[in-house]
Amino acid sequence: MPLKSQIISFVLDGNIVNIDFQKCNLSPTHSLLHYLRSLPNHKGVKEGCGEGDCGACTVVIGELDKNNKIIYKAIDSCLVFLPMIHGKQVITIENLAFEKGGKTILHPIQEAMVFENGTQCGFCTPGFIMSLFSLYKNFENPKPHVIKNALSGNLCRCTGYNSIIKATQKVFKNKKDDHFTKEENNIISLLKKINNKKIININTEEQVYIKPFTLKEALDLKNKLPQALIISGATDCALRVTKKHEIIPYIIDISEVVELKTITKNTKGYVFGAAAKLEEIRMEGEKGLKTLFEILSVFGSKQIRNLATLGGNVGSASPIGDTLPVLLAYNASVLLQSVDGKRTIPLSDFIIGYRKTQILPHELITAISVPKPDKDIIIKSYKISKRKALDISTVSVCFRLKLNNNIVEDIMIAYGGMAAYTKRAFMTENYLINKKWSEKTISEAVNFIKKDFTPISDARAGKEMRLIAAGNLLLKFYNDTQN
Repeated sequence: MPLKSQIISFVLDGNIVNIDFQKCNLSPTHSLLHYLRSLPNHKGVKEGCGEGDCGACTVVIGELDKNNKIIYKAIDSCLVFLPMIHGKQVITIENLAFEKGGKTILHPIQEAMVFENGTQCGFCTPGFIMSLFSLYKNFENPKPHVIKNALSGNLCRCTGYNSIIKATQKVFKNKKDDHFTKEENNIISLLKKINNKKIININTEEQVYIKPFTLKEALDLKNKLPQALIISGATDCALRVTKKHEIIPYIIDISEVVELKTITKNTKGYVFGAAAKLEEIRMEGEKGLKTLFEILSVFGSKQIRNLATLGGNVGSASPIGDTLPVLLAYNASVLLQSVDGKRTIPLSDFIIGYRKTQILPHELITAISVPKPDKDIIIKSYKISKRKALDISTVSVCFRLKLNNNIVEDIMIAYGGMAAYTKRAFMTENYLINKKWSEKTISEAVNFIKKDFTPISDARAGKEMRLIAAGNLLLKFYNDTQN
């Protein structure tokens, strides 16, 4: 086992910052948000919701890619535990402007926001600007839908979005290098200096937080600590800390395990590493898995997708996990591994109950395999929620259909939010097989959904609403196939 360290290192304000958890009173699950706000000169990062819903705490992370170039990602700092930023650069609103000749020089994004009156009360403004700064560093001339997607994780209730979008469009018309471009070589040198691969092993009186960097290290740790919580993006389990104030005794953070971050494409389909970020998968899916791309485009926000992983979404086995109906329709499989070997389980068999799976205590999810569907197969997903983006589904569904001369040769219907776990509508499917694909057939099939499901009533919707919505989504799918 490689050398271990209780010290994390990152770059902030152009300098390397070291945090030794043996010499400070910080816990390993202390959030980046609260750490930054504890500093005298980083109060611009705001806490609105503490659960990744408002974007007021947005910061940008700079990290080295495989070519030692800096890539910039907007994230919700309220969902990030301090050890997760080891080896990265943290950029906050205070870093965007700089002093020159006794004057404050605003970043082009800030100038445009001022010019277009993109702020009123100003509470949410730092988060908006940081999301736009990430966009500025990654795009040359983004289309309107790309701008809106980048802002979907930021809420404003007094200015409105039109002026903010105008400011964004304005700044890209005359885009030029900013001071971050000029400083990149220096930051790259600093990141290389702290980018060591020593296992981070933080032991406090109440917690053990371990961050491995290789798959072998991760498997050995899971074998020794089967009770440990596995995290990668932590967008789900972080709420146990931020909202429930829970102390999680054992954590293994696999977010930097190189073998788990890969995305592989071949003639058969895709293999997404368990720690691959959802935003990266979304962009890859645009080329060959259109339905997965579409559902990920309304999954959380860009800040959340820059943290969250497909392995985490599958492993949580949430009954309303947006990706699960889609992955079922794609006939995805889950790849598991332990020190004893590997095994592959179809996703349809992997989830066995409410947040229960077939994973064994000493196993890790290493990848999700998604076969490429045949060209004559139609796959379409829908999501009902109060907000289009950044909201949990009330009801979601994905359809997989194969027709032969307008006769249903094969169909799969997988619903989320209708049972204790993502579940197929088997009776509805069986009724439709070998039937004519017509409005009359679909209208009759809707009645079988009530036999397939007995949904609960909760804060999001009543039982009756869910049943009506599920039936209407089947009708909508039929109508969309006619177009």
